[in-house]
Amino acid sequence: MPSKKSSKPEPARQVAFAWDLPGLVAGVDEAGRGPLAGPVVAAAVILDDQNPIVGLNDSKKLTALKREKLFDEIRAKALCCSIAQASVEEIDQINILQATMLAMRRAVEGLRLKPAKVLVDGNRLPVLDVLAEAIVKGDATVPAISAASILAKVTRDRWCATLDQQYPQYGFAGHKGYGTAEHLAALQAHGACPEHRKSFAPVTQVLGVVR
Repeated sequence: MPSKKSSKPEPARQVAFAWDLPGLVAGVDEAGRGPLAGPVVAAAVILDDQNPIVGLNDSKKLTALKREKLFDEIRAKALCCSIAQASVEEIDQINILQATMLAMRRAVEGLRLKPAKVLVDGNRLPVLDVLAEAIVKGDATVPAISAASILAKVTRDRWCATLDQQYPQYGFAGHKGYGTAEHLAALQAHGACPEHRKSFAPVTQVLGVVR
């Protein structure tokens, strides 16, 4: 007599999802979300695994001299890189978060090579037409994001140095547009310049007093 087959269902099996795709990976980061003046700058970098760069780290943890050196090395050794920005006018129109996402998207779209995946520093993602992942503190752990943070930071610092020559009364070369005591005092004494973000509270308050 044939044995009865068990009617007990088989346990469910978990199917692995292939999240990572083969191909080029780009790192993305920004500089300039917090300052009271100037554009927000973003960079995207695809590194060359065959041409490594020593010393990559979160740009904030590096000296200005080291950042400048790495800036040139990244531009020379990366497979491709792109630097973009969102203007003061765009920041005031769509808010700083959306402007940051816009700058990041522009940076990715400006890459000469199309990445299979984009790694973005932080916990938010811009709208992209490629697979993307947000990585908190990625600028300190993912070399491509570290490289992007350096390009963005150096580019914006250079912009501040140029602005300082045009508006020396604000001290942009020193505080880089951040709301330091020196900057706030200069705002009170001289009012806002065209590069100040009118949607940021300290600038809005000064403009209200001037009006």
